[in-house]
Amino acid sequence: MHKLTAHDAETQSLDLVADNIAKLTALFPEILTEGADGGKRVDFEALRELLGTAVEDKEERYNFTWHGKAQARRLAQTPSTGTLRPYPAESKHWDSTQNLFIEGDNLEVLKLLQKSYHQRVKMIYIDPPYNTGKDFIYPDNYRDNIANYLELTGQTGEDGRKLAANPETSGRYHTHWLNMMYPRLKLARNLLRDDGVIFISIDDTEVANLRKLCDEIFGEENFVAQLIWEKRTNRENRKIVSNRHDYIACFCKNINTTTRVLNQLPMTEKALSNYKNPDNDVRGLWKSDPATAQAGHGTKSQFYTLLAPNGKEHTLESGRCWLYTKDVMQKAIDEGRIWFGKDGNGVPRIKTYLNEKDRKLTPESMLFADDVGTNEIAKNMLKDLFSGFAVFETPKPIDLVSMLTNMGCGDGIVLDFFAGSAVTAHASMMLNAEDGGNRKFIMVQLPEPTDKPDYPTIADIGKERIRRAGEKIRADKGSIINLDVGFKVFKLDSTNIKPWDVGFDDLETSLPLFADSLKDDRSNDDVLYEILLKYGLDLSLPITTHTLAGKTVYQLGMGALVVCLDKAITLNTVEGIAKLKDELQPEDSLMRVVFRDSGFADDVVKVNAVQILKQAGIEDVRSV
Repeated sequence: MHKLTAHDAETQSLDLVADNIAKLTALFPEILTEGADGGKRVDFEALRELLGTAVEDKEERYNFTWHGKAQARRLAQTPSTGTLRPYPAESKHWDSTQNLFIEGDNLEVLKLLQKSYHQRVKMIYIDPPYNTGKDFIYPDNYRDNIANYLELTGQTGEDGRKLAANPETSGRYHTHWLNMMYPRLKLARNLLRDDGVIFISIDDTEVANLRKLCDEIFGEENFVAQLIWEKRTNRENRKIVSNRHDYIACFCKNINTTTRVLNQLPMTEKALSNYKNPDNDVRGLWKSDPATAQAGHGTKSQFYTLLAPNGKEHTLESGRCWLYTKDVMQKAIDEGRIWFGKDGNGVPRIKTYLNEKDRKLTPESMLFADDVGTNEIAKNMLKDLFSGFAVFETPKPIDLVSMLTNMGCGDGIVLDFFAGSAVTAHASMMLNAEDGGNRKFIMVQLPEPTDKPDYPTIADIGKERIRRAGEKIRADKGSIINLDVGFKVFKLDSTNIKPWDVGFDDLETSLPLFADSLKDDRSNDDVLYEILLKYGLDLSLPITTHTLAGKTVYQLGMGALVVCLDKAITLNTVEGIAKLKDELQPEDSLMRVVFRDSGFADDVVKVNAVQILKQAGIEDVRSV
């Protein structure tokens, strides 16, 4: 039976360095060599020879760098040994929901999600700190970020350190922001599906740096658009120039994906108003479009003099050609598909019928306040949702995030790891109610303190917003079958497994403390969800509970994983698990079984348990 320890690779988040080496050596196996310590190493000279002239080693080259970039890159690649602990009491519809709300430092949370949500997220929207000088910039600790997070949030030490701003007077004003954003975006990219997209809100302070950062992480060929959002409609007379817009940078995972990078948007009332039927055409509402195109795109058959039904001749303007050939145009005229104006003397135009196909709108780079709202509108809407209590100063409008979500995710997982007031969760639920979609959200928010006693942290505001918004959507839309307005709450913490740090000088006194490898203040549910994370299973997977010979046995994924964390386990429970495999018939007949290492009645039971499970075809038996 394999023992999982606090230092075991499987008790950590995905090791990105090892993963990168595996991908590289799959392409070039000859670059793998053995280091002085006997470990596997990459021979860069061999790799250089294989790449030939494609290697750039000159100092003067086009690149984007700053102080601490290499350290930020290493930070992204360092596995986390933390875990996410479940909090059903703070959740809503725990047993049925597929939505997640995670409290914690988003860097560590993104690391912990690498196995379970690798290439599974359809869309990411984030509204990170703009670096205005007042925003909190996450001060990552390169030695132990879990300890850093616990100290920051007052979970260790006397008071915890205060969350720090990044003033403009700092000598590394932009550097601090870049060092915060780089590892988070690097990890976020791993979670995106091949057809996934990311939207990032930003203002003038860091928009240039953000674009360069994303060009490097996502590839400049995967740049989609830099949207402009009209965030206010009033003029600021205190400023040199009244700034009324922010930006939203959009990148995709793979611009060459077979699916559309961004979805087209539903028709608006304004767009629909362009369709009329002044001639009572039996085909219904229509609008007119030009009947000509640029001459460079036409063939010889598209250059002719067009004769209207009333005998009037229409000639082409210089540099233009007719959209159709002469025969096709005449057929369209005969069928009444060409409009010559009310008196028949107008310039020929093509009729485009509303009902001939599912009409949609191509997204535009300008997002006007009339269509998607402003900061002020968003603030007032949130105030109304909280019964007149102003809980958040600068929320993004629900209509703005709904439009982005409509563009980026018809169905699938939507991730926001700077969740704030959880507007992204609100937008996902609202869109699901409107179009019957099945979007699932993952919100991640640091429990940053507020000055509001009812909601001590920003995470508390986000959770309460989801609760209230879900109920309001149900009330507004009526009873909607299968509308998921719940969420499971998880909180970042150190691993549930005790670290093995016994020294030889205190071996006799310390060994009894390690009779059980799990921490005393942790529950079976805490351990269960850490096992899910480390095995790369979805945190929203349904869990079936069995009682076998008086012990609780958890079954996940149609029997792909079975966990028993009780103590004093006898062979009766083990035999019950073996029978469970026969009943469930898991895919590929594979079943993993995990026990508490100290959970067996005695060592004889432990040894026999492995043999009984092997006879049942269960080879992967572990303990924690």
